[in-house]
Amino acid sequence: MGLRKKGSILGLLGVFLLDGLLLSVAYNVHNYTFILKETNFTRLCFTKPMLTVNASFPGPTIQVNKGDKAFINVQNNGKYGVTIHWHGVKQPLNPWSDGPENITQCPIQPGKNFTYEVIFSDEEGTLWWHAHSDWSRATVHGPIVILPQQRGKGYPFPKPYAEQTLVLASWFNTDVKELIDDAMAIGGDPAVSDAFTINGWPGALYNCSNETIYRLQVVHGKTYLLRLVNAIMNEEMFFAIAGHNFTVVAQDGAYIKPIPTRYIMITPGQTMDILLTANQTPSYYYIAARPFFDSGAPFDNTTTTAILQYTNATAPANISLPTLPIQTDHASADNFTSKIKALANNDHPISVPKNVTKHVLITVSVNQLPCELTNGTCGGPNGNRISASLNNISFATPTTDILQAYYRSLPDVFDSDFPNQPPLFFNFSGVNSSTYLLPEVGTKVLLIEYGASVELVYQGTNVGNPENHPMHLHGYSFYVVGSAYGNWNATTSPATYNLNDPPLVNTIGVPKNGWTAIRFVANNPGVWFMHCHLERHASWGMDTVIVVKNGPSKGTRIQRPPSNLPICA
Repeated sequence: MGLRKKGSILGLLGVFLLDGLLLSVAYNVHNYTFILKETNFTRLCFTKPMLTVNASFPGPTIQVNKGDKAFINVQNNGKYGVTIHWHGVKQPLNPWSDGPENITQCPIQPGKNFTYEVIFSDEEGTLWWHAHSDWSRATVHGPIVILPQQRGKGYPFPKPYAEQTLVLASWFNTDVKELIDDAMAIGGDPAVSDAFTINGWPGALYNCSNETIYRLQVVHGKTYLLRLVNAIMNEEMFFAIAGHNFTVVAQDGAYIKPIPTRYIMITPGQTMDILLTANQTPSYYYIAARPFFDSGAPFDNTTTTAILQYTNATAPANISLPTLPIQTDHASADNFTSKIKALANNDHPISVPKNVTKHVLITVSVNQLPCELTNGTCGGPNGNRISASLNNISFATPTTDILQAYYRSLPDVFDSDFPNQPPLFFNFSGVNSSTYLLPEVGTKVLLIEYGASVELVYQGTNVGNPENHPMHLHGYSFYVVGSAYGNWNATTSPATYNLNDPPLVNTIGVPKNGWTAIRFVANNPGVWFMHCHLERHASWGMDTVIVVKNGPSKGTRIQRPPSNLPICA
């Protein structure tokens, strides 16, 4: 577990901004120590050393109240440089502690340490933290629990009997750094995971199923708050509990209108809060998760399980499995996601931008680079190298972090001409055509003026291998105002928008051959990464950076950098 010392500091009375958001209560300061080191783990009868925090998989839980602050000292005793990202935490005015490698900081080198200042603002519910260097997040991740303010109104539902985090993750029998390094060397798809896990354990349906299985103990008649994190590397997941319905009450650290359901679909990077009442015959019931996958790309087609175990119950001869939708069931995935609406009441109001001043249309594609242009070995489709893109630009990660370059006006690190629309308009969701495969490779950022009301439309394309793309924006939560299959249309699509109670999230799935429109106010100046949360696509360049310029006053400008920022090797 993380080492934590919590102190009450009566600070920052009435001076948190975020464009109208005012957090005028005292906050607590929490301190954690994260030790990164190689630790031996055995799963599926394979034993391997893997990078972990505090020798645990998943890693320790960070627990705070809304509006608190945490200092996390990360000591890297591993073999290579690593950074940590606080997924969904907005970090107002403080991009220095956001974490993506060579975007806001250089990696923490072996033998070095760095203390992150994690500033919580209006988030409430469940988020998570993870490594943001190569594929190290496969084993370096853990939950963030943000409780209501200590003197606030509490949950917008009856207080549960108990709470439990459930982390879905990927297990690889091989070393994940070697796996992605090998794939990057040839420009091909990396090997798929060997299993999924729930709180670190694959469950009963794999080889070596006599291994430990995670058990969630419940008391009959009691209601539990389950905090679910999808830390899986490359697959969206269906999740269910045999014999039980439940109610989803929050997503990505914001409350939603309650959704009674028997299953959910959750994308990599998302979190959901679930109320489960233990109201069935006391027994053992399987908790299970398996992929929702709609692409021709390789994927892990297995099912992970845990056990919901009633106290004093006798194990049945056969534990029942939930009925999960099949892996390609679009209708079931859409049926669930279409129900997600913001709670939007007096205690939890929303503020959707109505007058857009900055509109950006971004195509999301899985392109290829011809081998003759790469001067390397090519093991991707058609003998080429995979080179995914946003607006036909495949992101090249620089060797100097972009935040330092922007803050100090360093030349030749990035270009500030990421386009507001794709370079070529065609039938994006139509017939696949190799005509549109070749991307430009570059380090381009999108500049946005402070205070702009932004609408950003992600448009999936049929270029290469189309599929769902979970997109994540650092430094912000955003309103998902619309989504549909086909091509976004500037005239007809906005008429379908939900501007009354759209969900406020930080990660959203862009449907295969479809589009998703989001809105936010650019009120958090800084350098913020925007990328696909399928790691195999992010590795191939499905990323960009949004730079929100400083505002006119001290309270709207990036804070000064810490003195102990890691140095680029």
